[in-house]
Amino acid sequence: MEFSAQQIASVLGGTVEGNPEVKVNNFSKIEEGKPGTLTFLANPKYEHYIYNTEASIVLVNNDFVPAEPIKATLVKVANAYASLAILLNMVEKAKEKKAGIDSTAFIASSAILGEDCYVGNFAYIGTNAKLGKNCRIYPYAYIGDNVTIGDNTILYPHVTIYNGCIVGSNCILHAGSVIGSDGFGFAPEGDNYKKIPQLGNVIIEDDVEVGANTTIDRAVMDSTIIHRGVKLDNLVQIAHNVEVGENTVMAAQVGIAGSVKIGSHCMLGGQVGLSGHIHVADHVVFGAQCGVISDVKKPTTLLGAPAINAKAFMRSSAIFNRLPDMYRAMGQMQREIEQLKKEINK
Repeated sequence: MEFSAQQIASVLGGTVEGNPEVKVNNFSKIEEGKPGTLTFLANPKYEHYIYNTEASIVLVNNDFVPAEPIKATLVKVANAYASLAILLNMVEKAKEKKAGIDSTAFIASSAILGEDCYVGNFAYIGTNAKLGKNCRIYPYAYIGDNVTIGDNTILYPHVTIYNGCIVGSNCILHAGSVIGSDGFGFAPEGDNYKKIPQLGNVIIEDDVEVGANTTIDRAVMDSTIIHRGVKLDNLVQIAHNVEVGENTVMAAQVGIAGSVKIGSHCMLGGQVGLSGHIHVADHVVFGAQCGVISDVKKPTTLLGAPAINAKAFMRSSAIFNRLPDMYRAMGQMQREIEQLKKEINK
């Protein structure tokens, strides 16, 4: 399918600078742009690529003012990155969708499936499970007994949803993710540990995306809750009884210990770790590899392990880089002081 710059601008509510009839049929990165493709410029550090890109159309923000001539046609929009997401979603929705129920799939007689669901090879849907309309269940996915799934939700291959868990509408669970496995609960008993039964479940609200091989443990009692709009990257671990607020995002290898409460619109960089039972306010940003051991009571940006205010961390980092010189200087001062003591004692 081909689209002209004018058609794209009409869809996005943007304006065209250049040839409105130029057409594209694919996407490209701005540094690797090819004729017939559309790219975008959202980060100013990539601006130098726009003057030489071979892409036919470039999405730019309305306030972009070129410093040099540009060969490509520009489509100016309020937010270039968000507009690219709109176009990519349009292309995704235009793809041919899987349909029907494969003969090798197992669906319990008491399970209820909504209209237009796809169930792939060797998928399993357990007793009393309920799926909304237009769900996509890819091969080898496992949906346990009494699981509820909303409309338009996608489970990619080898997703596992344990018994009694609830997944909302418009969710995407990527390959290998596990929802509702037992929380890590063991009670010391002499030299051994006795397993504590995990009797709760996991509740995932609407519009949540769960990355590949991410795990969300069921609660000991009640529910582990992932609120609406949360986005989890690959290889994230969320322990039992955790609650994650709306529209919070987590990058790969984040680890959240048990009973943590995270507010809404938080951002957790890669390999952030939160210790158990702490509370995090709304709009908190954690830089990569933060180690968080206490409550965060107000919006802030934290870095380091243990995590501290970002500005304090940067000042500390500057000192850290100077520690070898400071150590040598202190050694020299100590030797001079010892020498002075000797002179005074004489």
